[in-house]
Amino acid sequence: MTKVECIVKAMNDKLAQDIVAINMENASPLYDTFILCTASNKRLLNAIQDNVVDQCEMNGFEIKSIEGRGNAEWILIDAGDVICHIFSEEARKEYNLEKLWSDMPTIDIKEYLA
Repeated sequence: MTKVECIVKAMNDKLAQDIVAINMENASPLYDTFILCTASNKRLLNAIQDNVVDQCEMNGFEIKSIEGRGNAEWILIDAGDVICHIFSEEARKEYNLEKLWSDMPTIDIKEYLA
């Protein structure tokens, strides 16, 4: 299982919405992939974060840091070459990272969501 597959499945298992993976290899020397999702409430936002961390650790993927825990509207998980963004609905609309990085290709994750 790849790190991207692990993270996408962990998000999906906790009912994350609108999961998108963006290939960032040509944009950054620090990371290869952004994975974004939306949580319908703060409790779910934290549950998604916990499951991503747990599943990464169970599959041998290191979590370097986490920003925005607790009452945050946006949680960022640094998994090395993969950066996870877990947003509330409002924060995702406000920051609109998909538009910011619209020139970057997306990664087909449909098979991970089945």
